[in-house]
Amino acid sequence: MRITDAQRRARLISRHAVGTGESLTPDEVTARVLALHATDPASVSLQVIARSRTATLADIATAMYDARTLVRVLAMRRTLFVVEKPFMPVVQAGASAGVARTLRTRLLKELSTKPTDPVIDDAEAWLAGVESDVDAALRAAGTATGAELSTAVPALRTAFLPTTDKKYDVRRNVTSSLLALLSAEGRMVRVQPRGSWSSRHHTWAPVDYWWPDGLPEIDEAEARVEVARRWLEVFGPATVDDLQWWTGWSKGHTQKAVTALDVREVELDSAPGIMLSGTEIEKSTGGAALLPALDPTPMGWKDRRWFLPDALRPALFDTFGNVGPTVWWNGRVVGGWAVRPGEGVLTRLVEEVPARAAAQIEREAVRISAVLDGTPVTPSFPTPLEKDLRTGPTISVQ
Repeated sequence: MRITDAQRRARLISRHAVGTGESLTPDEVTARVLALHATDPASVSLQVIARSRTATLADIATAMYDARTLVRVLAMRRTLFVVEKPFMPVVQAGASAGVARTLRTRLLKELSTKPTDPVIDDAEAWLAGVESDVDAALRAAGTATGAELSTAVPALRTAFLPTTDKKYDVRRNVTSSLLALLSAEGRMVRVQPRGSWSSRHHTWAPVDYWWPDGLPEIDEAEARVEVARRWLEVFGPATVDDLQWWTGWSKGHTQKAVTALDVREVELDSAPGIMLSGTEIEKSTGGAALLPALDPTPMGWKDRRWFLPDALRPALFDTFGNVGPTVWWNGRVVGGWAVRPGEGVLTRLVEEVPARAAAQIEREAVRISAVLDGTPVTPSFPTPLEKDLRTGPTISVQ
């Protein structure tokens, strides 16, 4: 069976709600894209706002911090995501557990081989004791920042000392590494930030807030099969390489997960691919959409040529492969956008679009500017086009 790029874009539009103008809840948006990318706190909310005409910033905060139907998790590719609560144990076993093992091995190696202040004699015993103290301190506090936890548990301020004269080799506390490890192991969760909705100063809460009886345990191999199935539901048809890239799994784990599924081999325009048996190929057409930096749709595949021409990539991605804010029309990337202080959302088209498309894109820019209401939004990984729009001369929509 042959699946054309146009057919894949039609499925992207309907499945990912890109330019469809629907009224979706934050939970429904998350289900449509499987997982929101959560490295940038502001981007989490903008991913929902871009796909829903009715969801508000307050709705998103309620889902994440009050109703707790959505939860942040350090998972695929050691990246932060927001997933639906029922899916979190699957992601924990299928992706986070492997990340956690890597983080623990790395941290123990550093504690054993790098000079520290104060000196550590037994890395494993020291780490076990600090972990236990952090668990107890967080349960006692309810929620706490990393700084507050390091006050309650002074051992978190243990520092790795420089061993070279390199600029990047500086004194650094163990706090961030250890809290990331505990997060990947499913023992604590990033919750509401201190300050505004776009603040990066997050707090932590014990995982008991979501699962009072403890996080459900799932077999890792079975979990990987379920993650692969859910990914193919959302991102298929696609290539096996796309799945391996998104999950961060080894080739062996990826192949085993795919083999356990009822998949159908297909011929994509660019390469052989797979899709779940019974997958429907829609004939949807989409309108305009302004997706934020690190959005799960442009970050969902390794090969993006079927919706983003190679010529646009240098302007819209940074050197590490992180996508900036993108402008979409009918399932294709046609430009980028940025938030300029005092002016709101500015867009720039790098491909020709019909006049009605330009008008829709401008309306989307006005809508998102109204939601931001003057809030400055700067991606963690600036891209050339976004940075130029945000800081350079004003350039109107083409």
